[in-house]
Amino acid sequence: MVSQFISSHQLALLGDIDFSFPEGIHAIGRLDKNSEGLLLLTTNKKITRLLFQGKVPHARKYLVQVRGIVSEEALAKLKSGVLIPITTDTEYTTKPCDAVIVKQPEGLFSSGYELHPNVPNTWIEVVLTEGKFHQVRKMMTAIGHPCKRLIRISIEELSLGELKPGEVREVLEQEFFYKLRLDYSN
Repeated sequence: MVSQFISSHQLALLGDIDFSFPEGIHAIGRLDKNSEGLLLLTTNKKITRLLFQGKVPHARKYLVQVRGIVSEEALAKLKSGVLIPITTDTEYTTKPCDAVIVKQPEGLFSSGYELHPNVPNTWIEVVLTEGKFHQVRKMMTAIGHPCKRLIRISIEELSLGELKPGEVREVLEQEFFYKLRLDYSN
């Protein structure tokens, strides 16, 4: 589904979830339609400003399945920063990030993007503190391993946990600010 409530196109939207969302709710840190995982929704507009436009960077953790076997050299490139396209004539070197190869996560739901069992692939856990347009996908392409599955598992201390696709968990505002490491008084 697309991480928005209205669209002029025939798409699965957040409003299709069986949950009574409050008026004025919006997504922060949106996911594209081919990505999965944690999506934060709020009615508090200052959270978006504090989280993504504030002075303090906030960590976002992803599980990424890529085509092929990732070498230590390619992983080192990710960790130190890679050159990605921003526009057709502008490139950007990503900030250093944490990246580690992990075992295939157990209990993942079908995404419709599964690779054939005989296709070599690698799962990588990546932690970023920035979020350019399609940044993780572009980073994987930059090291020669196209992204096949992208799952955001946490933003700071708010994690996906055991939530299944389409499930919603309400969080009290003070807990929300605390787990996102935001100043509640701002």
